Amino acid sequence: MSSTHFGFQTVDEREKASRVRGVFDSVASKYDIMNDMMSMGLHRAWKAYTVAVANLKPGERVLDIAGGTGDLSRAFARKVGESGMVVHTDINEAMLRQGRERLLNEGLVLPTNLCDAEKLPYKNESFDLVSVAFGLRNMTHKDVALAEMCRVLKPGGRLLVLEFSQVAAPLRKPYDWYSFKILPKLGQMIAGDAESYRYLAESIRMHPPQAELKAMMKTAGFGHVDVHNLSAGIVALHAGIKC
Repeated sequence: MSSTHFGFQTVDEREKASRVRGVFDSVASKYDIMNDMMSMGLHRAWKAYTVAVANLKPGERVLDIAGGTGDLSRAFARKVGESGMVVHTDINEAMLRQGRERLLNEGLVLPTNLCDAEKLPYKNESFDLVSVAFGLRNMTHKDVALAEMCRVLKPGGRLLVLEFSQVAAPLRKPYDWYSFKILPKLGQMIAGDAESYRYLAESIRMHPPQAELKAMMKTAGFGHVDVHNLSAGIVALHAGIKC
């Protein structure tokens, strides 16, 4: 039996996906409100920076993995225009439904697919850009998922991974205090779920730090990887170019 981590717990790796699904089933309806509360609105700036780095052109094809409530899919769709395409995906049905309804309410109809990033149902070299924001840390086999993202990219295509990362050393103690003392209380108060937000805090600590994730992306087939630390490393944007 192979094991993996679910936050700070060690679990059978076959159980992780269902446990993560349970977390996001629980928080889906309050996800956007909690994002604003727990990041004090900074997630909007992090995503805007990601869109700027993407530098999309009209007509390009984009795959948004773990697209959730659709922030990046919406922004990317505006950049690629009617001649381009953005595919909005997530492994969690509740999150995908929230995102699809939100996009439709704004008059935006995008291809929306329920899929696992470790087994992408797309042909080789199908996309100009692949993005995954705040989703990679929840995947059981990150190396497999990164290799899949590389496979579906065209040569010279770009992967953008926006994810919580290792904060600068002077901020670690106050960041830990906020993550483990305040965040679960916010989760309980707003979403009625402290445990899911305790898991989210733990999952950040178990995610590979900047240099390790960069090395993983290179192993997966990305010849050049830039790392952009945002908000003192609370979040990092890894930008890889497929060989």
